[in-house]
Amino acid sequence: MDVWYNPSCSKCRAAAQRLDVAGVGYRLRRYLDQPPTAAELDDVLQRLGQQPWEIARLGEPVAKELGLHHWPRDEGSRQRWIDAMVDHPKLIQRPILLLDDGRALVGRTPEALDEAVKGSA
Repeated sequence: MDVWYNPSCSKCRAAAQRLDVAGVGYRLRRYLDQPPTAAELDDVLQRLGQQPWEIARLGEPVAKELGLHHWPRDEGSRQRWIDAMVDHPKLIQRPILLLDDGRALVGRTPEALDEAVKGSA
């Protein structure tokens, strides 16, 4: 399993701790240091079954600077959102867990972490 991780994020640290306790192997990707490409982010969105605006961190200062709250949320604007998130990876919700079975989860809740542990068993 790969984990898109930000060490200063309490949800990321909690996810890593939960995986450690469960004995689940994983690889950390510090996605702020190693941002995804547009193709990688698009793949993750497909695996999540979500659109970029659904995993965007709209409370980030850069989101306000860009005016993301006012951007259209439609197929024609999808690539614009992806490009913004690649250029400003702080906009990407975290942690994102990329399961070895091809699924992906946003690991912000205990339920999502339980599913990740179950999916890696």
